[in-house]
Amino acid sequence: MSSVAVLTPESFAEHRSGLKDQEITGCVPEDEAYIPTYLEAFPPLPEKGAPGEKAGEPASAWGSKIRPIKASVITQVFHVPLEERRYKDNSQFGEGEEAKVCLDIMQRTGAHIELSLAKDQGLSIMVTGKLDSVMKARKEIVARLQTQASATVAIPKEHHRFVIGKNGEKLQELELKTATKIAIPRPDDPSANIRITGTKEGIEKARHEILLISAEQVSRGYLSKPLFTYIIKRKTTTISVEVKKSQHKYIIGPKGNTLQEILETTGVSVEMPPLDSGSETIILRGEPDKLGPALTQVYAKAKSVMVVEVTAPAWLHRFIIGKKGQNIGRITQQLPRVHIEFTDGEERISLEGPTEEVEQAQAQIQEIIKDLLVRMDYTEVIIDQRFHRHLIGKNGANINRIKEQYKVSVRIPQDSERSGLVRIEGDPKGVQLARRELIEMVQRMENERTKDLIVEQKFHRTIIGQKGEKIKEVRDKFPEVIINFPDPAQKSDIVQLRGPKNEVEKCAKFLQKIIADLIENSFSLSVPIFKQFHKNIIGKGGTNIKKIREETNTKIDLPTENSNSEMIVITGKKSNCEAARERILAIQRELANIKETEVAIPAKLHNSLIGSKGCLVRSIMEDCGGVHIHFPSEGSGSDKVTIRGPAGEVEKAKKQLLQLAEEKQVNNFTAELQAKPEYHKFLIGRGGANIRRVRDRTGARIIFPSPDDTEQELITIVGKEEAVRQAQKELESLVKNLDDVVEDSMVVDVRHHRHFVCRRGQVLRELAEEYGGVAVSFPRTGANSQRVTLKGAKDCVEAAKKRIQEVIEDLESQVSVEVAIPQRYHRAIMGPKGCRIQHITREHEVQIKFPEREDSQEAPPQENGEVSPEAEFVPRKCDIITIAGRAEKCELAKAALLALVPITEDVEVSYELHRYIIGQKGSGIRKMMEEYEVNIWVPQPEKQLDVIKVTGLVANMERAKQGLLERVKELQAEQEDRQQFLRSYLCDMFLFCFFSPPSQDLIVISGYERNVEEARQAIQQLVAELQEMVSQDVHLDPRTHARIIGARGKAIRKLMEEFKVDIRFPQPGSGEPDKVTVTGLPETVDNAIDHLLNLEEEYMLSVTETETLAAYMKPPSRYGGGGGAGGGDDSSGGPAKGFVVRDAPWNAAGNKAPDMSSAEDFPTFGTGVAPKQTSAWGPKKF
Repeated sequence: MSSVAVLTPESFAEHRSGLKDQEITGCVPEDEAYIPTYLEAFPPLPEKGAPGEKAGEPASAWGSKIRPIKASVITQVFHVPLEERRYKDNSQFGEGEEAKVCLDIMQRTGAHIELSLAKDQGLSIMVTGKLDSVMKARKEIVARLQTQASATVAIPKEHHRFVIGKNGEKLQELELKTATKIAIPRPDDPSANIRITGTKEGIEKARHEILLISAEQVSRGYLSKPLFTYIIKRKTTTISVEVKKSQHKYIIGPKGNTLQEILETTGVSVEMPPLDSGSETIILRGEPDKLGPALTQVYAKAKSVMVVEVTAPAWLHRFIIGKKGQNIGRITQQLPRVHIEFTDGEERISLEGPTEEVEQAQAQIQEIIKDLLVRMDYTEVIIDQRFHRHLIGKNGANINRIKEQYKVSVRIPQDSERSGLVRIEGDPKGVQLARRELIEMVQRMENERTKDLIVEQKFHRTIIGQKGEKIKEVRDKFPEVIINFPDPAQKSDIVQLRGPKNEVEKCAKFLQKIIADLIENSFSLSVPIFKQFHKNIIGKGGTNIKKIREETNTKIDLPTENSNSEMIVITGKKSNCEAARERILAIQRELANIKETEVAIPAKLHNSLIGSKGCLVRSIMEDCGGVHIHFPSEGSGSDKVTIRGPAGEVEKAKKQLLQLAEEKQVNNFTAELQAKPEYHKFLIGRGGANIRRVRDRTGARIIFPSPDDTEQELITIVGKEEAVRQAQKELESLVKNLDDVVEDSMVVDVRHHRHFVCRRGQVLRELAEEYGGVAVSFPRTGANSQRVTLKGAKDCVEAAKKRIQEVIEDLESQVSVEVAIPQRYHRAIMGPKGCRIQHITREHEVQIKFPEREDSQEAPPQENGEVSPEAEFVPRKCDIITIAGRAEKCELAKAALLALVPITEDVEVSYELHRYIIGQKGSGIRKMMEEYEVNIWVPQPEKQLDVIKVTGLVANMERAKQGLLERVKELQAEQEDRQQFLRSYLCDMFLFCFFSPPSQDLIVISGYERNVEEARQAIQQLVAELQEMVSQDVHLDPRTHARIIGARGKAIRKLMEEFKVDIRFPQPGSGEPDKVTVTGLPETVDNAIDHLLNLEEEYMLSVTETETLAAYMKPPSRYGGGGGAGGGDDSSGGPAKGFVVRDAPWNAAGNKAPDMSSAEDFPTFGTGVAPKQTSAWGPKKF
């Protein structure tokens, strides 16, 4: 017989998850001092019919205050013996067909199924879900996982309809209940046999139910003819007896065979009342002398199985069941024929089975209930649902802490339940403490307030800091305040603060101060600096820009190297930004002949002069060699416009700006014209020739869009109306001609084709850009055709043909010129990334080819980072540079290349000064070489030559020589100064001595009289300040030291600067770890100590709370006594005893417990140790 336990969904989920706080083990006490026996800790497998201990009746039950609604989720457990399993491949358990079948059934029925394998290889199946789903799932499991058998049962034909029921409902219910398939013959079939297919157990149950239905109909008078005939032939007497309704089914018996048995053995028929009737009267009909034995059998059958209900509060059910069903499982193992059923929400437990076993199970359950009622308690508290999620905490942190701390179970209803009832169960003292803490938490939350701060989203990332470091400091300062930033995707400026009212206000003021500082430091300023000077502003290794950033406390952003922008953006406080701008402009002024002038133009004209998106002022800057024109900010009221750039271009820009302002005042007119972007370069012409002619004829200003403008086709014409109309007419005529597409061809010698199509057609792309997008098509390689096709606007095609002809003439007149330059100078001639050589090729329209490098020959000796210039130059193949192009242009390019060849000149410098020029580790000479872009060669010391060789470009040589000579003069002056000092010391020996009173140490100052006097005064001032200082010790808890010091000492440095004191903390391992020394003026020392004590008090609250939380969150250690039910407070501090049991096998005479430190008892993998003796555990296996 398989036992089925119906569990509540709440208790079942808790048993499976293992989250229950306290484990109940029947009537076994859980006191730490109690040591269980070996058999109690490790009970043997149950034996069939093992008797249990009887116990007394339970103590008075607790009355239930709340009767919850009965849950619709049930759990059924049943067993499939090994011989009835359909799939017996044990090696694939959990992975084979059984798992696949269960997965399919779960998807079809919605029930949850769990499989487990018993030691006898039988299959235990647990099905959880709604009643209907569980019954359907069970039927399918039996049909698909258990071997099927079949049997027949014969009942009168007229009883078949009662088995089927109305619309077949009774038959469906019977099939679901017994997990079988029942086939009833059709009405026209004379057979009375009903066929049942299923498991043996299911067949027996179905047969029993069918016979019960037939017997009920017999009792109602639906008798078959043979039986009726038998009854009326004999003289019968009837007696009536009262038997509890619940026992009737045991009198009827499985398959109704008990009634048949009584009839066969005594000849007495037993008439049972209908199952749906409330009557408990049973009628026995038969011969008078047979009624006594029949009645005895009826009573015996009625008492063979009994049903008992044990009263227990519903909230205790899950504790009675035990963690993972341990308590109830122990009872069912000892008494397997007892069926125990728990119903959620009802204060009763039903037990069904043989009388003796039911009584034993009842006694054990009552003992468990009695023990639980003594040790357990519960309480309920109403808490507003809006506080529930705060009570639970992030990831359950708060509620789990309370559970661990007070050893209780806390049930907070789901949001969907819309209930405020919180239930606490567990140890009586813990329940009350947990209830008090929950109420206190709610009271604190009721005192909370929420405040919204408006903070621009651009500041959010700055306030949070990298990896949240800055906001963590704020949260540490205000631990009771919760700070919530909006999601970046929401584009919201609202930062929410929540916490106690006073703390929220303090935190809000603190954040507002931070925000104010951020706003003050977010002033931005753009400085236009010529692109060629950006590298000078950055400096070697970023030294210049880093120094400006540090000294002005600003953020300076330069455009990328590939960008066309010249703007340097400075961010910080306004005054600091202006200081940084002046320093950057000063660098530019020093490097170039930059002139700056101011022009007075009425402020009302500024917007019109700037033009749409700055197009007008940009056109002037482009015309005048890239000068920078700066207008004052709008609303400032200033009339001054600043123009900065090369002197000549500044005057030109000033003239154009004033002219444009005059035109705007007198008569301003603007017109716009649309033209394809590819036509713009053609309209402008080479070097702006075309557009300049139109400007000169009409006097109008024509502005083309920049690459950054969105309207790339828009051309703006500004000036007097008549001039603008004329210029517009001329441009429209040109654009119209460009729109007329024509196709033309020309003849180009095949040997020149490669020049146009090489480098991925770079020459053709330049032609298309310059001449209105004209398409030039050369024949394919190997076609032997000289015809080249041009397609585009007529004027553009003609201009392109003319340009191609010029290129061909250049190619035909090309010559090659060789220049011999030592290979060691080639890299310098090329310049960074080949910039110098590219400039020469563009400027002179030539091609320059450098030879392959040769490293085979040994290089001349090097000294001071440069090749010795003494070696005589003999040209080699690797020294020859080839220039190809027109003869006159090749000569110009050759001269330009030779100008880039470094020259070497001698500078007379005394040998004694060489080491000072070189500097410490060569720093002096490196600095000069970087500054003047030359190489400086100092002879070896043993030669003692009074000459230094300087090698570099002609343009840099004069400046380098001048700088070297100035350095020599400085060194000579210093040398003379040292000689003078030596003479002064030797002749006068001017000394001033004084004593510092505390230690009577003599301080001797020697030097020039003026310097000695200044040094004396400075030392006296220092001594006076030191004499006023005091040192005072303060004792601070060592746990707060780290927080006072801060990350990398940032906090303590700030504190020392604020109070003008020196604070020293004890070294690790110090005898007085809490002693902190504060040194400074008396007043500042007192203030600093007060502040430190306040910090200690503030931080100790947090430290205590953190340590308390860590004590509960820390997992139990292997040797210490922390956490767990058996940990307790071990004052001895010794190692934990571990798990101890009495009457263990190793405690018997002649046996001993295994030694965990022994390699014999616990060998390492891969090593074998021969056993010395056989222990109680049997032979060892290795």
